[in-house]
Amino acid sequence: MFSRTLMLNNVLSNLFRRRPLSLTSIYSQEDTESSRVETRELTNDRTQVIPVETSIRYLKSAAFKQTYGDEPVWIPYRRNHKGALPPKKTRKTCIRGGKISTGSPCPICRDEYLVLHEENIELLKHFISPHTGGILWYNKTGLCRKRQEQLEICIRRAYDKGLLTYDVPFRKYDYSQYHPKKLQ
Repeated sequence: MFSRTLMLNNVLSNLFRRRPLSLTSIYSQEDTESSRVETRELTNDRTQVIPVETSIRYLKSAAFKQTYGDEPVWIPYRRNHKGALPPKKTRKTCIRGGKISTGSPCPICRDEYLVLHEENIELLKHFISPHTGGILWYNKTGLCRKRQEQLEICIRRAYDKGLLTYDVPFRKYDYSQYHPKKLQ
């Protein structure tokens, strides 16, 4: 009975796990062919700087599609917290001393290939509301405060450079309903 329960728990955990814990694959930097894939060990070390071009290629890769699917990167994230109610503020940072220091890092800190930069438009679009065009808050996305500040700066820079467009819907008002005497 115990082995059957253990086996069922392993099957369920593999079903709901979106990302393999031991390997991450991205397109290789040296080769532009889509058939060649580089595999890397996942570590807690975040001292290595990943170039923006690698992050942009990762967002277009099959590994990203397999990990996150068609939904934003913050959807499968759930922060562990004590008690029934989540804390009002998120943590200051997930990375201290070049290593991940928390058990459940935020969506940007947990994946080393997600680099916040104003040229990484596809990643920035994950954190912009499709209805209002505003930046999503940390209580919805689960970002740490450091990454939320970086995200806001990158989105504003992308707007300033014209890489992102800010579309405001045009509304036509009939002012005769509000001031009928003045317009006649």
